[in-house]
Amino acid sequence: MIKPGWLKTSSRVPAEYRANFWHLYLDIAWFGVLSGSAIAFVGVFAARQGADALQIGLLNAGPAVVNLIFTLPASQWLRNQPISQSVFWTAVFYRLGYVAWIFLPTFLLPQGQVWALILITLLMTIPGTALAVGFNALFAGAVPPEWRAHVAGVRNALLAVVYIGVSLLSGWLLDALPFPLGYQVVFGLGAFGGAMSTLHLWFVRPLNENPLPYKQPRSFLPGPGLFRSWADGLRQTVGLRFLTRVNNWQELLQISVLNGRYGQIVVVLFFFHLAQYLAIPIFPLYWVNKLHLTDQHIGLGTALFYVSVLMGSTQLARLTARFGNHRLVVMGSMLMSLYPALTAVTRDLSLFLFTSVVGGIAWSLVGGAIANYLLENIPEDNRPPHLAWYNLALNAAILLGSLSGPAISAQLGLETTLAIAAAARLLAAIAISAKG
Repeated sequence: MIKPGWLKTSSRVPAEYRANFWHLYLDIAWFGVLSGSAIAFVGVFAARQGADALQIGLLNAGPAVVNLIFTLPASQWLRNQPISQSVFWTAVFYRLGYVAWIFLPTFLLPQGQVWALILITLLMTIPGTALAVGFNALFAGAVPPEWRAHVAGVRNALLAVVYIGVSLLSGWLLDALPFPLGYQVVFGLGAFGGAMSTLHLWFVRPLNENPLPYKQPRSFLPGPGLFRSWADGLRQTVGLRFLTRVNNWQELLQISVLNGRYGQIVVVLFFFHLAQYLAIPIFPLYWVNKLHLTDQHIGLGTALFYVSVLMGSTQLARLTARFGNHRLVVMGSMLMSLYPALTAVTRDLSLFLFTSVVGGIAWSLVGGAIANYLLENIPEDNRPPHLAWYNLALNAAILLGSLSGPAISAQLGLETTLAIAAAARLLAAIAISAKG
């Protein structure tokens, strides 16, 4: 019997690393349960409970505010904490919020549920910000440099497979069970996945509690899996682990790094993310109120989106070798402009599913290349302040875009807002191209 390549490689893992690797694999698999259920459908739940575009926008805008405020303090706090315990306890407090989601329909009226969901999500993001920073440091300490690409690759594959299966299962459950019981079951499934993921984080132990800096390979940047999958709304953070290497905020927020070419890149990427998040609060409302899609249809679209991300990611190394990271970001950004444009003219299920495939392919290019594009333009001996400014620009763009999209839709309607977002994304892609 011929074993797959990754399985053969896994069989050669030294005994002293196997426990860490195993728990990292189970962590991401259970996170796939959480992300394919509760996270994937929370925007749709809010829309079905009567949320308007502003309220759905706040589900992204609130966490962006928290990230802006707490990312740098969290990185400084983590410098003086045992990293494994810090990651575990921040994961516990962050994921307790998913448990609270289960009971919202039991105790509150629909509008009360929407506002409670916004508040809970906001509070969750405080420990979630520390988790995002800390996990990167834990991963670096628990996995030797020569095994990081292998472990990250297996984690990505596990996340994709589990996410696709659970999103399809969740869509079926939501159609099979009465509303809102179906959502309570799906949120319960997500909370259980989050609890199991957190449990496995407890068993991940760094080989060195205070890992030394190392040269980060450009082929991957590990993440704890803090994303939302409302169409093309995957949350991208870059190099948060590097923020724990500096002693104070003054070292991180060096204005001088924005002089010249890098500052221009940060500006055009800010505009790109702003254009991206203009449309994201609009998608769930359009699916529910305009297209009248069932939850099973939305689950199928979500699964197809992530299948496309997975398939596109398998070609990323070959495409990078041929075109380079900058061109991939440009091509992906241009493709991403098609997502809101196609959504605005969608009138049936078939075009919705096709649009999901287009969005997934687009994000596989952008999400896979944008971090490496940034790193190519950052000196290796001064990464923390450069990455700090990018992450600040990212969260500012999420905040502004998530609030501007609903404001525009209130005046001009959903279809017009999607068209504006598509045009803004195309302009952003042209701007990125000019920074070659």
